[in-house]
Amino acid sequence: MKNLDMLNFSEQPTSSIYQYIFNLFAKLGLPDQQAHIVTAAGLLFAFAVLLYALDYIMRKVFYSALNRIARRTSTKWDDFLLENKVHVRVSRTILVLLTRQLLPMIFLGFPVLTAALVKLLDIVVLLTIYHLVNSLLKTCRDIFRSSNAFKDKPIDSYLQVVQIFLIFVIGTLAVSLLTGNSPWSFLVSLGAASAILMLVFKDTILGFVASIQVSANDSVRVGDWIEMPKYGVDGDVLQINLNNVKIQNWDKTIVTIPTYTLLSDSFKNYRGMQETGGRRIKRALNIKMSSVRYLSEEEIRALKKIRLLAPYIEKREREIADYNKTWNTDSSSPVNGRKMTNIGLFRAYVLAYAKHNPNIHQELTLLVRQLAPSEYGIPLELYMFTKGTQWAYFEDTMADIFDHLLAAIKHFHLQVFELPASDDLRLLGAQQASTA
Repeated sequence: MKNLDMLNFSEQPTSSIYQYIFNLFAKLGLPDQQAHIVTAAGLLFAFAVLLYALDYIMRKVFYSALNRIARRTSTKWDDFLLENKVHVRVSRTILVLLTRQLLPMIFLGFPVLTAALVKLLDIVVLLTIYHLVNSLLKTCRDIFRSSNAFKDKPIDSYLQVVQIFLIFVIGTLAVSLLTGNSPWSFLVSLGAASAILMLVFKDTILGFVASIQVSANDSVRVGDWIEMPKYGVDGDVLQINLNNVKIQNWDKTIVTIPTYTLLSDSFKNYRGMQETGGRRIKRALNIKMSSVRYLSEEEIRALKKIRLLAPYIEKREREIADYNKTWNTDSSSPVNGRKMTNIGLFRAYVLAYAKHNPNIHQELTLLVRQLAPSEYGIPLELYMFTKGTQWAYFEDTMADIFDHLLAAIKHFHLQVFELPASDDLRLLGAQQASTA
């Protein structure tokens, strides 16, 4: 058999077990080369059985004991440890370290292979330690999330920064092991390529800075309702990561935007509205200008029957009577002096109706104001807040108010402005044809 380059019979094994088994096969008359191969194969088989036995014991005994303990305790951190498989990572780390310690002894007769195997096992150890630390970091993240103090903070961003740092450290050590050079020499060479690294990790750096500023300024939290029309965003923030922010719109679609856009672009955050406990109603009724007029005494007496409006009418009657008496106004013309108008009483009624509505927040701004007239009539705007912020509750409350006002406005001899429909035009044409 042709000698292999990996064999080096001049080097004496340093393991007493390996030496004992090798001598045993050598006494049986096997050549040194075959004795080395058979010894390594036998030890490798025994080592595989040992690893399987240890893994079986850990899975059946160690894991089961941890699960029973976690179920009996009232704390959550042990549940998070199990969910992130920290116990699995610990057992695998133990097995990998044991492999790193014993496997080179099995191939003592193959020094070239042993040297390559040692490097490979060192890298495997680094990766195993990384996964263990990563699981511990995820456990810390879940523990912080369960705390009210950190529930709305971008914990994922900080976790990803630490993960990137760990990957960088592991990568540096792995390159050092493969090349045999010092890690510092590798870092020095990276300094020359810093400009390229800045370009490659531009979004990551911007996202990291943005996540820190967003957290420090408390401008966005997980669970906030934000709106960014530029990106089609209108919903709740699900997650703030190092590179992106995940938002679920009200139509259940998911939108992902870069984290740094929270600093570079403007957005609307509805957290203040939700914390206040009131959602704004800002809607107007457009009143036809030709229907606005003074009210007669009979019409005023009829409107006095409205319970919410009666105190206001009595107060206004006294004020108007005192004013007209003071200035000795001529009542022969309705323009002289002061008189009540149908739009004025309707505005007073709307305000009284809102103040007596149990669904309207009485401690926040409550206005019924008249806006500038336009070609669409006189806008009478309701500016107030509901007592709840839920979408369905807000829409129901606003619809109930305007349903009532649209039905009640005719009692004030007012008309709501609306553009002529096709039926109106046909009716107008028929009237013109009948008079022709």
